Amino acid sequence: MKKFSAILFVSFLLSATGFSQADTTFQLLKILKGDIVDFTVDNLDNIYVLNSRNQVKKYTANGDSVAIYNDIRKFGRATLIDVSNPLKVLLYYRDFATVVMLDRFLNAVNTVDIRKQNIFQAKVIAQSYDNKIWVYDELESKLKKIDEDGKLLQETPDFRLLLGYGPSPYKIFDENKYVYLYDSLKGVYVFDYFGSLKNNIMIQRWQNLKVTGKFIFGSKQDTLFRYDINTFMYDEWKIPEQITGARSFNFSASRLYALRKECDGKLDCISIYAIR
Repeated sequence: MKKFSAILFVSFLLSATGFSQADTTFQLLKILKGDIVDFTVDNLDNIYVLNSRNQVKKYTANGDSVAIYNDIRKFGRATLIDVSNPLKVLLYYRDFATVVMLDRFLNAVNTVDIRKQNIFQAKVIAQSYDNKIWVYDELESKLKKIDEDGKLLQETPDFRLLLGYGPSPYKIFDENKYVYLYDSLKGVYVFDYFGSLKNNIMIQRWQNLKVTGKFIFGSKQDTLFRYDINTFMYDEWKIPEQITGARSFNFSASRLYALRKECDGKLDCISIYAIR
């Protein structure tokens, strides 16, 4: 494990102290097996699995199945699952520009067609702190907030005027009074709730990026990263050999999740580790 420091708007700087992979502890807690195309986890370590039949299944932190969403025929395949609020899950169907809201039992409670606000090109959405919806409008290069009826509540200025170019974020996070837009080539843009740019963290080409609590997690090739937003320090670990080649990773404040294809020769599986 190595410690790094970051300064606003500049790249990470190596610190003088380094540790070997042997000093890093990943404790295997559980392996969840099944038909798993994609997954995500909330801040309570509940796991949400998207299977090949386009169903969404919810599992507790202990791996017990507690809910399933079966209404899969209307909008095709879900392209994004936002579980930042475990009581209100968002499914985004990019091809139909439609957001389906689910309760904690995965019952559909509302549907929002963002095209009603003339938003026709949006790769990503996210839930806001007040249970509204953040949408990045790529045609207008603006971050917008809409309500449960699809009504526009606020929007930023055109980023092309603000930055000189239009970023292309593929993830949005609302965490601890800030909104984070991640463009893998340009870094993480940090905005306050009024749309003012506060920072550009030069995290680039990370995969599986996630903002949770005070950390930004991600991976790149054979390395996992954890960046501390408050101290500008980050840790790096070599990916444990047993999950090398995992299809994707996810993170909570204290756990690492690794999705592997046909890990036992037949079923997909999610390996769950405690991070120390």
